[in-house]
Amino acid sequence: NVLELSAFQNSEFDSLQRVLIEQEDRYNVIADPDNSSMRGVLLFTPVRGTVSSSFNSKTGHYGVDIVSPNKNETIKAVLDGVVIFASYTSDGGKMIQVQHAGGIISVYKHNSTLLKNVGDDVKAGEPIAIIGNSGEETDGPHLHFEIWQNGRALDPQKYLVF
Repeated sequence: NVLELSAFQNSEFDSLQRVLIEQEDRYNVIADPDNSSMRGVLLFTPVRGTVSSSFNSKTGHYGVDIVSPNKNETIKAVLDGVVIFASYTSDGGKMIQVQHAGGIISVYKHNSTLLKNVGDDVKAGEPIAIIGNSGEETDGPHLHFEIWQNGRALDPQKYLVF
């Protein structure tokens, strides 16, 4: 029997799709030359959307604001970890914080619903909240997302594509 190789060749659509996915995913493996302890860490995108406000430590905006096209979008954990805070604050609204290995903490603010409680273990990509508009420092439904490592705020756009 002769195996016909043409049956196993990729179509042009498959090839283009593969390139697109590789380009998106390549930003999820951290390669920050300024932060060697974050190299090789694979982060899961918490929500897909448009960044409406970028990280700016000079103005005290220690994260990014992401607007999702879906008003009830699920927020996902970026790494495996343990929930260390899940409550309401006046400025951040319904907020959840997750402690990860390597001194990393991820922060998710302004949610409409929290799906996890303090002490819950979470896996990367697991739903932890629903996007919202809670708290005083918000001007519409979005996720305010922060990454901290060893007490230092990191720019999430250096590590993720939203």
